[in-house]
Amino acid sequence: MERKHIKVFGVVQGVGFRYYTQRIAQSHQIVGTVQNVEDYVEIYAQGEADNLDHFISEVTNGASPASKVDDYEIENVEIDESLKQFTTI
Repeated sequence: MERKHIKVFGVVQGVGFRYYTQRIAQSHQIVGTVQNVEDYVEIYAQGEADNLDHFISEVTNGASPASKVDDYEIENVEIDESLKQFTTI
């Protein structure tokens, strides 16, 4: 089990990015959150390593058809055992 803090930059607000990110998370059994922050999208994602890798790959390649990811940052963070689902904030 791993947990990542991901910041995604580019055309990622106002294009359905959070909605698609939530759908991708659910398809990979990922729990956590996604939200718009200033000029980027912030994601906290937790799950099994392989599932998390697939999730990150799909999200950073552009979660929604109208999005365009220019850059992203990923850092490891402490696991949160209280997380039970993936939600949009």
